[in-house]
Amino acid sequence: METRNTPFTSKHIALGAKMAPFAGYNMPISYTGINDEHAAVRKNAGVFDVSHMGEFILKGENALDLIQRVTSNDAAKLKAGQAQYSCLPNENGGIVDDLLVYCIEENKVYMLVVNASNIEKDWNWISKHNTNNVEMHNISEKTCLLAIQGPNATKILQPLTEMDILNLKYYTFTKGVFAGVENVLVSATGYTGAGGVEIYFEDKDGAADKIWDAIFEIGGPQGLKPIGLGARDTLRLEMGFCLYGNDIDDTTSPMEAGLGWITKFTKEFTSKEIFAKQKAEGVQRKLVGFEMIDKGIPRHGYEIKDHSGNTIGQVTSGTQSPTLGKAIGMGYVQTAFAAIDSEIYIQVRDKSLKAKVAKIPFS
Repeated sequence: METRNTPFTSKHIALGAKMAPFAGYNMPISYTGINDEHAAVRKNAGVFDVSHMGEFILKGENALDLIQRVTSNDAAKLKAGQAQYSCLPNENGGIVDDLLVYCIEENKVYMLVVNASNIEKDWNWISKHNTNNVEMHNISEKTCLLAIQGPNATKILQPLTEMDILNLKYYTFTKGVFAGVENVLVSATGYTGAGGVEIYFEDKDGAADKIWDAIFEIGGPQGLKPIGLGARDTLRLEMGFCLYGNDIDDTTSPMEAGLGWITKFTKEFTSKEIFAKQKAEGVQRKLVGFEMIDKGIPRHGYEIKDHSGNTIGQVTSGTQSPTLGKAIGMGYVQTAFAAIDSEIYIQVRDKSLKAKVAKIPFS
């Protein structure tokens, strides 16, 4: 399969980014180094090209009904200008994808933002359930998405627009002119836990260059840096945010993944009965955060063991945390081992290394 470029690929290459294929796209992994970029976002601000993500528009009087049937969260609560984190459950109590639901116009127009690797899968899944002629548009190809994250992100960007982005509340969005480009959607849903905004706009009439250049022209002197997917991963892991394909997938339930808060039983939706049963009876395994006590870095797929060497689970994500200076990870363990401070062991090659279950977000 041919790797595709985003409208910013040439910018990344010109900046000397280390590029690699990710979800079918040629993406920047790092520019100056993951630790350096990670620190820039935690302390100041950084720009992520996340144009590989997927965006669908759902329109019409039955749009909300369709969203309610295919997602676990309650989208009926959304007013125009609000967004929501949710997931698409499959029929066996697993997760097709996790996504964001944006309410553009109440009961009429919604935008769904899905993971890059799942665009086709999600589109087909939602289409299969679209029995009431909801108008669906896959705008992924023509939509640019930049995430400007960090404590100083909105302060740096505010002079580029008349929209009030300084006071944009978490999980809300606004639309307007940004850097001279019309019809730009700016939201605050962040995947780094460091504050900031995401900017969605159509790739036409040189808008991508215009917005990228304006952001760096104003932000460069203030220390704004381009950030790759490497730091995106370490940042989200410190917050304990799930990454689809690692921490959640077709075989994990939201109840196991600690996503009960996005699973609302006030409506009918796929796998509702399975999740209700899990809520009532409890789950056999849980996604936990852990920190290493012995020296070693946990990686996706490593086995988690108990004191006696019995396998009790598996690591889903792991890294050396740049902020905390220690190795951290997430993984599924048998529920008996899920309590904070439980002692667990991570099988790193031929060694069994001690770790303990830790609170998420990590600190």
